[in-house]
Amino acid sequence: MTSAAVPVAVCQFAPTDSRERNRERIAELTAQAAARGARLVVFPEYSSYFVDPMDESLAANAETLDGDFVSSLRAAASDHGVVVVAGLVEQASDGQRVRNTLVAVRGDGILATYRKQHLYDAFGQKESDWVEAGELDAAATFEVAGIRFGLMTCYDLRFPEVARTLVDDGADALVVPAEWVRGPLKEHHWTTLLAARAIENTAYVISADHPTPIGVGHSQIVDPQGVVLAGAGTTEDIAVATVEAASIERVRAANPSLRVRRYRVVPA
Repeated sequence: MTSAAVPVAVCQFAPTDSRERNRERIAELTAQAAARGARLVVFPEYSSYFVDPMDESLAANAETLDGDFVSSLRAAASDHGVVVVAGLVEQASDGQRVRNTLVAVRGDGILATYRKQHLYDAFGQKESDWVEAGELDAAATFEVAGIRFGLMTCYDLRFPEVARTLVDDGADALVVPAEWVRGPLKEHHWTTLLAARAIENTAYVISADHPTPIGVGHSQIVDPQGVVLAGAGTTEDIAVATVEAASIERVRAANPSLRVRRYRVVPA
């Protein structure tokens, strides 16, 4: 049984319409998370720029993968010897809409990128007015100290196929940056779906949300049996727990649901 283990942190913070301030706050929180032992530090969706409701300023403030935001993530990762995951408002090809992109970076470069596949056209919202959906490409995964992590975003959590494609690609843990908007039963849906994705995939789930009043908060690190190991409340906070390969192996030996299943995921 392997002894690989990675301390991870979820940083629940509220990005604003100030790109510079967002970069500064991420650097501060990364330092705090690293001081608590984290080797992977996860931030929410739309960490580079956020405005509610969405408007034309998204495109005006979108960046490329070699822009200031990703460069600042790499600098923070290098300073503290960690991997950082955060949500980027990325420039799209048409110049009108943007891409809702996750980046995982080390000090020496980008490890993985993921562009949100399921846009939040629900509960009275229309993300697709402003955002271009990601292609159904290969699963976005990366490795830290022998443990493989897979990327997905917010509303993707409601689609179990996304998580399953990551696990099929070898993911031991699902990383879920989000801006899970508040509303009737939304907190209940969030925490229930985080646990469900963990249980059905016998994998860790690592989620970072915006705090209230716009998000529901409750960023969590959930183990492969759906147990919350560490979590935040509704305000800005950092939660830290350890992802252990041995725990995944024990759960999958006792419950080999991935091995005995009889269906595969096929893009629609």
